[in-house]
Amino acid sequence: MRILISNDDGIYAPGIQALAEIAAELGDVTVMAPDVEQSSMGHAVTHSRPLGYKKSPVEFKSGEAYRVNGTPADCVALGTHLHADTDVVLSGINMGPNLGNSIWHSGTLAAARQAVLLGFPGIALSTPVGKDGVDFAKLRPFVKECLEMLLPVKGPHLFNINFPPEPKGIRWTSQSVRLYDGTIIPGLDPMGRKHYWFTVTPLEPAEEGTDRWAMENGLVSITPLQLDLTDHRYLSAQL
Repeated sequence: MRILISNDDGIYAPGIQALAEIAAELGDVTVMAPDVEQSSMGHAVTHSRPLGYKKSPVEFKSGEAYRVNGTPADCVALGTHLHADTDVVLSGINMGPNLGNSIWHSGTLAAARQAVLLGFPGIALSTPVGKDGVDFAKLRPFVKECLEMLLPVKGPHLFNINFPPEPKGIRWTSQSVRLYDGTIIPGLDPMGRKHYWFTVTPLEPAEEGTDRWAMENGLVSITPLQLDLTDHRYLSAQL
């Protein structure tokens, strides 16, 4: 099995190292990740300048690794072009969860979604970061179990997986779709110039059986997603 791995945290992130080591037990791994952090980049693609890639400045024991001067989606587009025999694309392990509405702007999800747009299975993996970082040793058996569950899949299927810090089990879930409070927090930089932070807080509790609910209950959340954004119920009412 040929596995392409990317992320939005960049080539230096510990999460991509951990994912590559686990995936190497299941197939041949190639890493192509952004040369700088691209968190919350969404599905941006580079079209106004050429892309390039270089050998990773950090060693990956799992196999070949390269840094790309582009977005997460760029990395997957370039990686699958160079490795047309790719069987699956993995994105992560992201340092921070990607739950509910954050799926819309997540660069981690965008890398997996780009794979699906090109006809490959795409799997995004994320976990929260506590004050002491992430204990990947605790997550390792659950990451491997999830990959073993999903890697037999063929064709353009998209999955979003989130791992709590200390998983108690695995649950298939739906995406939590709740209203969010988009808050702009003003501040001053060291030069006295105004700047602004954008942050969001859920306004409603998580619905049972959703990704947010699973994580709040210490369960690994696996959410199957699709590219079709059509509101079919509304459309049907108009026909």
